[in-house]
Amino acid sequence: MTVTAIERLAGIPGQAPAVGPFSPAVIANGFVFTSGQIPAITGLDDQPDTFEGQVRQTIENLAGVLEAAGSSLEHVVKVNTYLTNQDQLEEYNRVYVEYFGTAKPARTTVCVGLWGVSLEIECVAVVQRKEEDPT
Repeated sequence: MTVTAIERLAGIPGQAPAVGPFSPAVIANGFVFTSGQIPAITGLDDQPDTFEGQVRQTIENLAGVLEAAGSSLEHVVKVNTYLTNQDQLEEYNRVYVEYFGTAKPARTTVCVGLWGVSLEIECVAVVQRKEEDPT
């Protein structure tokens, strides 16, 4: 198998900057691998007040990263979710299904300790092929 190219996205327009030395997403061999997205709006100190709002913000952040990489939520094949409390799972699932609906990518959800956030979501998605310009 030959690796054709690896592209590392440095920043996502309109999103909070990364909080560490990593790329928000890496594109390789037709897939985009995202770093964990959190419910930050402009930074760690700017997050929705409710857990439902935090889930929505996190998924919207994830969608923004995917769009910047040439993909979308509809093309996600695997999701890893990190929650800080097992009691969050039911509410998380309610919001999650609104975004992923019947697509149902493969998913792992675990309960962990996180720094200053209630959840983190990362994923792998297929990059959509760009149409050739006929001109």
